[in-house]
Amino acid sequence: MTAARTRLALAVLTLPALLVALDLSVLLVALPRLAEDLHADAARQLWITDVYGFLVAGFLVTMGTLGDRIGRRRLLLIGAATFGAASLAAASAPTPELLIAARAALGIAGATLMPSTLALVTSLYTDPRRQGVAIATVFSAIMVGGALGPALGGLLLQHFWWGAVFLPGVAVMVLLLAVGPRLLPEGAGTGVGRLDPASVALSLLALLPVVHGVKALARGDAGVPTVAALVVGVAAGVAFVRRQRRLEHPLLDLRLLAHPALRGALATMLLGGVVMGGMFLVITQDLQLVAGLDPLAAGLATLPGTVAMLVGVIAGPYLARRVRPAWVMAGGTTLAALGLAGVALAAPGGTAPMITAFTVALFGMGLPGGLGVGLVVGSAPPAQAGSASSLSETGQELGMAVGLAGMGSLAVAVYRALLPDEVSAAAREGLAGAVTTGDPGVVAPAREAFTGAVTVTAAVAAVVLLVVSALVVATLGHVPATPAGAPAPEPVAA
Repeated sequence: MTAARTRLALAVLTLPALLVALDLSVLLVALPRLAEDLHADAARQLWITDVYGFLVAGFLVTMGTLGDRIGRRRLLLIGAATFGAASLAAASAPTPELLIAARAALGIAGATLMPSTLALVTSLYTDPRRQGVAIATVFSAIMVGGALGPALGGLLLQHFWWGAVFLPGVAVMVLLLAVGPRLLPEGAGTGVGRLDPASVALSLLALLPVVHGVKALARGDAGVPTVAALVVGVAAGVAFVRRQRRLEHPLLDLRLLAHPALRGALATMLLGGVVMGGMFLVITQDLQLVAGLDPLAAGLATLPGTVAMLVGVIAGPYLARRVRPAWVMAGGTTLAALGLAGVALAAPGGTAPMITAFTVALFGMGLPGGLGVGLVVGSAPPAQAGSASSLSETGQELGMAVGLAGMGSLAVAVYRALLPDEVSAAAREGLAGAVTTGDPGVVAPAREAFTGAVTVTAAVAAVVLLVVSALVVATLGHVPATPAGAPAPEPVAA
């Protein structure tokens, strides 16, 4: 394959990477409008936003193993066709339940794309340095997709209905299906990977009931079904861990977590994703439902933060050539914590101060985001680099999904707690329901309550990031600065 053809193949492989992240964030600005059109309450809104991310994370390792068996290019193209079809189904869903089902299908399809993409990248480039640059390109596409999602969603909503935010998925997948068979290497299956259906089932059973239980608690439902869901999820998680330790070919190789530096880098990526996923959710809703911006203006308001994060991603690896990566990462998460503390203080004061503080936070999160994957993979033995890469992808996607569910549920719980007792049932279902009533006596206290929810959520997120900073120094402080001549660690979305 010629150099030009190889570069073109890499460009094609960045498309699914960009889209998987884009689909996680593009929905955020559409949420108020689709909630109104589909009459989706707060609980259904959270399922619509986060079921995608949880199923992407839950199936990533499974699909990586499946690609080893049937061939990476074949799995990528199957996943692309499924993703395109599910995007059409989501765009035309007439009820919240059908939209949740379509988002679930998108999550499973999305999980086929990333492992296949990275495996094919390693087939394109055999030189270690060029391979590292190519992987960095793919992970930068993930970051760009996640950060640009709100702005693209706002642009589409300015001219079309809420379902239009899913149509880029159709266009990109049609392009991938058209050129992929001609440009991409075969990546033939080895047949050596083994799927363990019980591990797949236990991993999902550990995630989804816990998410359901957390959301129910946020609604004030602490009944027997909620407690049972939490117990089932925790029990499944324990069973999953025990099974992975016994299997010769585990779905998730937990032995990698024996390396302290890997644990520290992975925890930073996971908790960073939790914080930023949750904050993007509450801030995009605040911009539309409290500040009254239309979807396009709300999306554009996040663009300074997008640029700041990208600058941080680029700067992180270069700073790590002069000082230890731990200090770069801890400095970034501390700066992000200060930015989120600024969001908490600025939220009652208006949009501009809040966005400025959030931009500072995003720049801070870009610094560790530019080092995460390189440290995870570099901390593992060479023979386990592939498993470490899958673990880092899973941690990244799971962090965003947990942020949307967990931090979103925290915001819902605080919002309900701050509402006056006399407000209507529509307001208790969520701020979108309150705004649709058009009653100033309902809208004003609901907006005030949501502003309080943003303040509390940002403050909790800031504390989490300070804990992350201490964790980074404790677990990664021994990692030396990258030599000037060595390839920088690969960027990854925070």
